[in-house]
Amino acid sequence: MKEAYLYEKLDDLIVSCFLCEHRCKINEGKKGICGVRENRGGILYSLVYGITSALNIDPIEKKPLYHFYPGSQALSIATIGCNFVCRFCQNHDISQASRGEWKSKSDKKILPEDIVRIAADAGCKSISYTYTEPTIFFEYAYDTSVLAVKRGIKNNFVTNGFMTPEMLNMIKPYLHAANVDIKCFNDRTYRKLMGGRLEPVLDSIKLMKEMGIWVEVTTLIIPGVNDSDEELEQIADFIVSAGNEIPWHVSRFHPDYNFNDSPVTPEERIISAREIGITAGLKYVYTGNIFHNEGNTTYCHACGETLIERVGLSVTRYNVVNGKCPKCNAPLAGVGV
Repeated sequence: MKEAYLYEKLDDLIVSCFLCEHRCKINEGKKGICGVRENRGGILYSLVYGITSALNIDPIEKKPLYHFYPGSQALSIATIGCNFVCRFCQNHDISQASRGEWKSKSDKKILPEDIVRIAADAGCKSISYTYTEPTIFFEYAYDTSVLAVKRGIKNNFVTNGFMTPEMLNMIKPYLHAANVDIKCFNDRTYRKLMGGRLEPVLDSIKLMKEMGIWVEVTTLIIPGVNDSDEELEQIADFIVSAGNEIPWHVSRFHPDYNFNDSPVTPEERIISAREIGITAGLKYVYTGNIFHNEGNTTYCHACGETLIERVGLSVTRYNVVNGKCPKCNAPLAGVGV
């Protein structure tokens, strides 16, 4: 256990956690909504510090981050737990594990200095805090990110965006990129299916953008939930308002967890969602979970020149010179491009 960051002690051994926008007030002996932060004797502890449930080397495109050191490798880590309860979660076996009795032989005690050493030895350009929600294992992620920066390794979050400004201000010097889910554009759906709220997610995206953290957005398009033209247009319009250079990844849904009765998203809907984003004014829109080369390719926003071709998660052609289009000299938005 490690004493938590970003909380305050109240009367009667109650603590107030302000790591995520649930802002839980936790009685002595109880846990927060995430299930991995517990009040013991008026002190809030992280129960997952250094306990990894997943450790893999992934292409950065898997996050997905297409404009953050494209073609590089990222060491991906996670603990159990999440502050959302998404009924369609594809990593529910670990994200929801903190809500029951968790026993896994795959969990390993790996301290931040070990994570950084593994990443450096493997030649990883960055460390991705991913698979579950990095906000809830913030102490682990923060301490690792500080050490990573000292070794010249970048850090990125794959996140639901339901964090507080206080958390973002603390991680700001060490967080270089984030892929943020906008799961829908309806607050009622957020409350019903995810156990969260929409507005804090949008606020996090705007704040990260202001802080200079590179942001990409992903929307998993689920039939009957968030796949109407109106809702997709609302998401696209918001992203444009935050910055039309922000890449939007529109991804195909496959039934999982408690959403097994929902159909697979038709490929045509994913392709048309990409067109909605382009029509709205976004410079870069990508399709996920389908084989669609055009939707996986980065084009120059100014002249249409092919800049980065991908097959699956692999970069197969890189046609960028000093961060610019070789044909018209327009800059390609991103970090390390």
